[in-house]
Amino acid sequence: MSMAVASLRFLARRRHQLRLAVPGTRAAFLSDTAEEAPQAAPPPPGRKVLESFREEFEIGGRLIAFETGKMARFANGSVVISMEETNVLSTVAAAKSSDPVRDFLPLTVDYQEKQYAQGVIPTTYMRREGAPKERELLCGRIIDRPIRPLFPHGFYHEVQITVNVLSSDGKQDPDVMAANASSAALMLSDVPWNGPIGVIRVGRIDGNFVLNPTVDELGLSDLNLVYACSRDKTLMIDVQAREITERDLQAGMKLAHSEAVKYIDPQIRLAKRAGKEKREYKLSMISDENYEKIRTLSEAPIEEVFTDKSYGKFERGEALQKITESVKEKLEEECDEESLKFLPKAVDTVRKQVIRKRIIKEGLRVDGRRLDEVRPLYCESSTYPILHGSALFSRGDTQVLCTVTLGAPGDAQRLDSIVGPPTKRFMLHYSFPPFSINEVAKRGGLNRREVGHGTLAEKALLAVLPPEGDFPYTVRVNSEVMASDGSTSMASVCGGSMALMDAGIPVREHVAGVSVGLVSETDPTTGDISSYRILTDILGLEDHLGDMDFKIAGTRRGITAIQLDIKPAGIPLDIVCESLEPARKARNQILDRMDQEISSARAINDGSSPRLATLSFSSDSLRKLLFHRKKIEQDTGARVSVSDGTVTIVAKTQPIMDKAIEKVEFLVGREIEVGKTYKGIVSSIKEYGAFVDFNGGQQGLLHISELSHEPVSKVTDIISVGQALSLTCIGQDVRGNIKLSLKANLPHSHRPEKELASEDATLLPNQDLVGWAAVENMPSKDADVNSSNSKDEDDTTEETPAFSTPTVIIRSAADCDAQDVANGPTKKRSKAASSKVAKPSPRASKPTKEQQEARKATPKKASTTSTAKKSKKEKADDSASNGLDKGKADDSASNGLNAIPEQEISNTLKHSSPKNFRSGSIKLGDVVTAKVYQIRAYGLVLELSDGVRGMHKFVENSQNNFEVGEEVLVKCDTFSAKGVPVFSVLD
Repeated sequence: MSMAVASLRFLARRRHQLRLAVPGTRAAFLSDTAEEAPQAAPPPPGRKVLESFREEFEIGGRLIAFETGKMARFANGSVVISMEETNVLSTVAAAKSSDPVRDFLPLTVDYQEKQYAQGVIPTTYMRREGAPKERELLCGRIIDRPIRPLFPHGFYHEVQITVNVLSSDGKQDPDVMAANASSAALMLSDVPWNGPIGVIRVGRIDGNFVLNPTVDELGLSDLNLVYACSRDKTLMIDVQAREITERDLQAGMKLAHSEAVKYIDPQIRLAKRAGKEKREYKLSMISDENYEKIRTLSEAPIEEVFTDKSYGKFERGEALQKITESVKEKLEEECDEESLKFLPKAVDTVRKQVIRKRIIKEGLRVDGRRLDEVRPLYCESSTYPILHGSALFSRGDTQVLCTVTLGAPGDAQRLDSIVGPPTKRFMLHYSFPPFSINEVAKRGGLNRREVGHGTLAEKALLAVLPPEGDFPYTVRVNSEVMASDGSTSMASVCGGSMALMDAGIPVREHVAGVSVGLVSETDPTTGDISSYRILTDILGLEDHLGDMDFKIAGTRRGITAIQLDIKPAGIPLDIVCESLEPARKARNQILDRMDQEISSARAINDGSSPRLATLSFSSDSLRKLLFHRKKIEQDTGARVSVSDGTVTIVAKTQPIMDKAIEKVEFLVGREIEVGKTYKGIVSSIKEYGAFVDFNGGQQGLLHISELSHEPVSKVTDIISVGQALSLTCIGQDVRGNIKLSLKANLPHSHRPEKELASEDATLLPNQDLVGWAAVENMPSKDADVNSSNSKDEDDTTEETPAFSTPTVIIRSAADCDAQDVANGPTKKRSKAASSKVAKPSPRASKPTKEQQEARKATPKKASTTSTAKKSKKEKADDSASNGLDKGKADDSASNGLNAIPEQEISNTLKHSSPKNFRSGSIKLGDVVTAKVYQIRAYGLVLELSDGVRGMHKFVENSQNNFEVGEEVLVKCDTFSAKGVPVFSVLD
């Protein structure tokens, strides 16, 4: 195929070589060697030159640069601002015409942080950025608030500012850079704007102010001040602080103003070099003649409405609406279309002038309050007790319901920001429903205003929250505005603070907030403020008609959050600083009323408060939980989160918490501790006890002597396979084998005090030791006898574990089953072992007549057989497999007791008789013949027929007439911690 294609291409080239030799003659083929006519080659692409302009300057020791002409050349204005490795692009576009009926500036600011700026692919399903996040909305507000007041009045063309973070090194927060870049882009565009502005961030570390701090430095700072200004006036302030004083804040703002103006001159120089000439836009403004006509018709009735103190918010609004309708009817009669077009805006201007005139000249507010007076307050905590925390706060007609919900650390909000922490454990969500102002509207997604107000209240409360180490819960506060008549965000701060205390969160003290307003008059010639009044706790109408909305929140110690929004083209910083003092006084009045309602955090263990438990495990043991976490949540209703070797459980009630912890610990297991209680399931039952599965697949032995405080003859009488038990760990040996007890969780039977006192007297002199000492360590009546212990006894001594409970060797159920099968008929013991004779020891006293008669009736020696000769280690294993553990509570050797009921002795004598046995097969209740090996101060050392030794404890006030080598009839009552059988002598 390739050869054919090559041939066709060759023929095609030959056809193009045909030429006419002479005009009019036939065509002839040119030879291969004929020269082709020269063809003109396409010109190479030219090199495009992007003319760019750059202005560099330094603030706070960091180099900053404005650059234009290189990117987004079609935009009306575009600037890239750079600081180290962070680059932000801001562009401006404006519509050519405006809606003739529009009476506001449709300014839109879109701030975008895409993940490519930090070299990350989005983790969403589509691997794309979705709707704007909260941080992007907040950064858009930081840009919008200082630039909006500088647009000329009557300019109602649609303007859009788009900001993109091109790259980020994670050190600098791009929000302040974006605001300065937007100012520079507006300066370069042909949009009329009375800029430029400068925006700067100021922090404070160890009492020293830091300009443009990095993200890491902000973590150490007790102040995060974002300040925007023109050359001589303040435009916007946004503060988050840790109870900074008013005096320190004023110093920080003055420093910020002097440094922020350094951004202005580079923008002016860049605009001179690359800026466009400002275009003439048509301003939508009413003529003076039409305005005077509307003012004449409406001013007198508007004054009557505002002088009547009986009007409420909605009654006042209805009265003003009637005035507007009356003026409209008169203008329609005159057919004045031009005035009708601007009627709503003109009436609003008249209303504004009337109110401002009354406040400045007469000092009278709309509702009759003094300028520094706070509206009546209503505080209520625990409004809905079933919630984790709730509070209702009202100031005047403004009413807010705040609720608190506590969650696990895993419930923290995930932040996809290119700077800052990855999660947020404290959230305040502000909701402003339409019914709060008696309007009809649809509820949409994230609202810029709601996000901004909620973030302001969140900053205010964050300063008093306990550290995460002391309070690991995730906290969500919901602020539901029930009615709005001014400053609902500050009401959310007050209600949220009370709700936090009601939820049991140990906040240091209350936080309260208040909004301060400003009404001013300006000199028409200079534009400077000639007269002003500062208003405390402004109404919604005063906010709308005033010049400033200065929200200040804090404690008695200082300020925690501030947000300043203005309407004129700037306010002198001196007036802003003057507003701090009336805000402090009003804040303290509100705090006094809040303290009367609730002044400290409630107990976290109240019925409505959730329970939180944190468990630590190794990473390997948590693998099981990852597959069963959802099942545990469905079965219990608790919420389980796993992270970095830590399991956090949050439950509504304590029973749910206990159930969840039980399931987690049973599945994963935890470090075994002596004295702790565990849940387990019986897996198998033996004659000497039962094996129990517990603690994430671990297995322990529940000995028959640990089933009850009373004697138990059969294990199955108490427990069965598959039964769930609550067991206490009473010991571990050096190999990690676990001993469990059921009776440790059972109540003790009532016993007389005299009997308990007699039992205490039988204990060993060393009261620090609990239970019997080992046979090898028991004190003898004669020192010579103590030194006569054989080498075999020393070889069998085990090392004592580190914990107080004695150890015992416990094998698994499978090993015990194999041992039971291996146990067969016993053989006769070797002569060397059976002929072993104990050294003589002085006897305590002569035996009684009844004891001598009993000994005569006892066979001299029991025959013994053994299938194979075993080593001492094998004997110890056999003894352990047959339930070597602590004795019963009333007759155990560990308690130094040897009380056997007479009825039980008689039953034993009737039922059982001396029999042959192997050391590994002796069981509780066996009656055997033993030889007195040694006589000691507190009991006997007995030797059984196969050489294994046991012990017998003397009972107080009993006759102990024994001789070394004497054979006695004994019954196995229990085993010591080392597996040594403990006998009682049968008379």
